[in-house]
Amino acid sequence: MAEQLPLDLRIRPALGREDFVVAPSNADALAMVEGKGWPGGRLALTGPAASGKTHLAHVWAKMCDALVVPALDLPRYDIPTLAAARRIAVEDVPEIAGRAKAETALFHLYNRLGSLGGRLLVTGRTPPASWPIALPDLKSRLTALTTAELSPPDDALLGALLEKQLSDRGLEASLPVLRYLVTRMTRSAEAARDLADALDRVSLARHRPVTIPLAKTALATLAGPAHPTDES
Repeated sequence: MAEQLPLDLRIRPALGREDFVVAPSNADALAMVEGKGWPGGRLALTGPAASGKTHLAHVWAKMCDALVVPALDLPRYDIPTLAAARRIAVEDVPEIAGRAKAETALFHLYNRLGSLGGRLLVTGRTPPASWPIALPDLKSRLTALTTAELSPPDDALLGALLEKQLSDRGLEASLPVLRYLVTRMTRSAEAARDLADALDRVSLARHRPVTIPLAKTALATLAGPAHPTDES
């Protein structure tokens, strides 16, 4: 059977609280985000790519009726109007480093939420002290934030993350297949996302479910052209 060309369809991840997989590597961060004791009403959420920052930001947003805004979009907003929502999550703050308008917008949002007694959640892959923010007053404020850190996943969480990534794509994998993948994949949440993408492409192209032979093929495509990709 000829392989079908996979369509580049948008994935709609499940971002509800019930979809957030809790494990020792993220339980402390979850507790901090869901807690009410943020010093000054502000918190930084950090962790590697695909570790759950966006998911957890949306969990918090739903819990307290907050808005989630990409940091790069801040210059498009009227900051007093945005701050009136009183609960704001700003994602991927390091991406605005050196962008004067965006940095200034975040600085004013930070201060206005403080004066309103609001809450601000900011996210980035590394601790705020390492974010290359150019505006000195904003840099000092972000560096002083209390941080909730999502740690790299252990085997159990890695398997659960992979299972969720597959579910987001409408795929299922048995426990033996998940175990096979977890012991052979790169050990990061980002790799779980990339592997789910590869499995999705191969499954769609070959009209086959996620089995160990198909898993071998997907792993080989991620490893590079020097590796065999047949399903024998």
